[in-house]
Amino acid sequence: MNFSNFHTHSLFCDGVALPEIYVEEAIKKGMDSLGFSSHAPVPFKNGWSMKYDKLMEYQKTIRTLQEKYNNIIKIYLGLEIDYIPGITTSFEEFRKKINPDYTIGAIHLIKKEGFDEFWFIDGPEENYHKGLKNIFNDNIREAVKAYYAQLNEMIITQKPDIIAHFDKVKMYNRNRYFTEDESWYKKLVVETIDIIEKSGAIVEVNTRGIYKKKSDSLYPCVEILQQLFQRKISITISADAHDPSELTNYFEETVEILKNVGFKNILALENGKWKEKKL
Repeated sequence: MNFSNFHTHSLFCDGVALPEIYVEEAIKKGMDSLGFSSHAPVPFKNGWSMKYDKLMEYQKTIRTLQEKYNNIIKIYLGLEIDYIPGITTSFEEFRKKINPDYTIGAIHLIKKEGFDEFWFIDGPEENYHKGLKNIFNDNIREAVKAYYAQLNEMIITQKPDIIAHFDKVKMYNRNRYFTEDESWYKKLVVETIDIIEKSGAIVEVNTRGIYKKKSDSLYPCVEILQQLFQRKISITISADAHDPSELTNYFEETVEILKNVGFKNILALENGKWKEKKL
């Protein structure tokens, strides 16, 4: 199959190249479509999100590429938007600002009431362990529950088109603090799947954890994928690419995993509409 990827980061945030370099690589790979999803601006200093004053330039750049390559590959304008209650800009405000073709909702930083710092579950591994200790006093159940509560609130209140890396909270765990077959964890997962089912959101099957060797399984894992299949929840495959070379990393293997689960189709944007694409 000809692949598509809708989770792509360029120099507008923490990617390594200009957007057009990704487009050129996607064409070489024979991809059907490519969606850009820079990290939306957040109201605090960091080294990974786009700056507010770059939003309109980002929109113009991707729309220009959309027109330039229209007869060769379909290009789409997206945003990966972080949700931190009471801190981040609403998804609707970003929609009004740049009118993206789609939004990806993501949780990278977990807020606990009474704390100024966040539990950063991404980035350098020490952030994960340090935040868990300093903010949650190494209480992994409380911390993971906070992650899923924030994810659920984002889905309900912000209504993203795509849910990013569903179970990324596991990334640096690797059975150190908990195992994914524990009943309390499974209950949290089911509660989130219930909310996703009602929302109609698409769940991305994110390959980055595996090809960057930060996770032993996809986001989400096979057990969660089985539940999504049973509920008939739509999925799309994404590389969460930060480098042009990563655009379809681990896609072929992921297709086989999805087929084994039972999936026959994924969703991809086609002429601005989400349509089923046969695996």
